[in-house]
Amino acid sequence: MIVITAPTSAIGRLLVDDLLDRGEPLRLVARDPARLEPRVRERAEIVEGSHGDAAVIDRACAGADAVFWLAPADPAAPSGEAAFVDFTRPACEAFTRHGVKRVVGISALGRGTPMAERAGLVTASLAMDDLIGASGVPYRAVVCPSFMHNLLHQVDAIKGQGLFFTMADPDLKSPTVATRDIAATAARLLLDAGWGGSGEVACLGPEDLSPTAIAQIISEVLGIEVGFRQITGAALKQRMTGFGMTGTMAQGMVDMFDAKNQGLDNAAPRTAESTTPTTFRQWCEEVLKPAVTG
Repeated sequence: MIVITAPTSAIGRLLVDDLLDRGEPLRLVARDPARLEPRVRERAEIVEGSHGDAAVIDRACAGADAVFWLAPADPAAPSGEAAFVDFTRPACEAFTRHGVKRVVGISALGRGTPMAERAGLVTASLAMDDLIGASGVPYRAVVCPSFMHNLLHQVDAIKGQGLFFTMADPDLKSPTVATRDIAATAARLLLDAGWGGSGEVACLGPEDLSPTAIAQIISEVLGIEVGFRQITGAALKQRMTGFGMTGTMAQGMVDMFDAKNQGLDNAAPRTAESTTPTTFRQWCEEVLKPAVTG
């Protein structure tokens, strides 16, 4: 039995589809099971509730061989520590109590770098990995740079203004990754009973691109001029708190992008094993363009 948390998330949805297609028995932890597709509800066992709830995650882990763990970056959380570490504590107890054989989690790049100590939400995510690893359960953190998927939040700006906005340095080349490739890596690890201990597996897209280069590729794929505009940390924080994010979580996001601008996502060496297949251009053609033109 494989337990999937956050099964309606961008990664979780793809992972569920992949594992069901392979015929794997799944138990899904969902706050709102109605958000799951009917065919998924018919083929998987459902545990309703938050996977941060001790009773819910305890029920989910009973008899489980493997668990996929994704802690949501809760915008209403009082801190990154609360959103990642405190949220995960009940799960660690459940992992050990029920003898879960392996846990695969989604986390961030940067471990061992000076930037990681002051990287806001990334720092909290790495602390979550430490907590899970210290529980004694075999653990692999799938560590990622920024997701290509994040650009879907800016479809309206791309359509209406011909722009997208981030704090990123316009000329800094960094990796990005497609959620489909993260899900594929997670599936491989969940199904592989041959590893143990605690460690990381990096997922880096096949190329490092600057925001300027990203804008050029988007323009070519969409057939319209799309530019990039860098925003300040203060502007990002104001925007996030305007959407209801707590000030501490918004500052954690600002600190994360500051660390990325200092090379946080460039710290992991690119290898054949860490390089994922989906190019940014391919993702734009298959995902972004339909979202913009649809």
